[in-house]
Amino acid sequence: MLADYIRYSVPASFANRPISLRVYPERFVVAAEGQLLCEHARVIDRSHHLPGRTVYDWRHYLAVIQRKPGDLRNGAPFAELPEAFKQLQEQLLKRPGGDREMVEILALVLQHDEQAVLCAVELALEAGVATKTHVINVLHRLTDGKAPPAAPIDAPQALRLTREPVANVERYDALRDREQRHAS
Repeated sequence: MLADYIRYSVPASFANRPISLRVYPERFVVAAEGQLLCEHARVIDRSHHLPGRTVYDWRHYLAVIQRKPGDLRNGAPFAELPEAFKQLQEQLLKRPGGDREMVEILALVLQHDEQAVLCAVELALEAGVATKTHVINVLHRLTDGKAPPAAPIDAPQALRLTREPVANVERYDALRDREQRHAS
């Protein structure tokens, strides 16, 4: 009897494309085109009588559900969503267009920290306002002003200003006057 195997997901945009797999005792790292794509904790299953299984990361399928939001309802990768996302999905799928709205909320993790999106969803659920608009509003309130301060730039001596520039509005006025003369 041949032992079944365990499969691991990769981002959908890399399906059927060459990748590089780095195998470590506790994890797999997938790379392609000179960048790290994803990482999975290694699952070691010694029971040869059980069928193989697939380890999914729901984030890998965001591009797919953006094209086909209905896949969110029964897609295997989405069985492992965080609990707050599942609760929100349950509420959104009860109304028309809820699939698309949920997909757009999940896609927020592509531009924002996943924990911040999750926190925004939890706060929206607590407030009893399970809508994409409210989640985005809460997310922006959570992230506004949270950008790390810019580090001071240590410029080499050759680039330092020795004399502060002075604003010269006379040059601007002269250009404007010249332009008015040409227009008439």
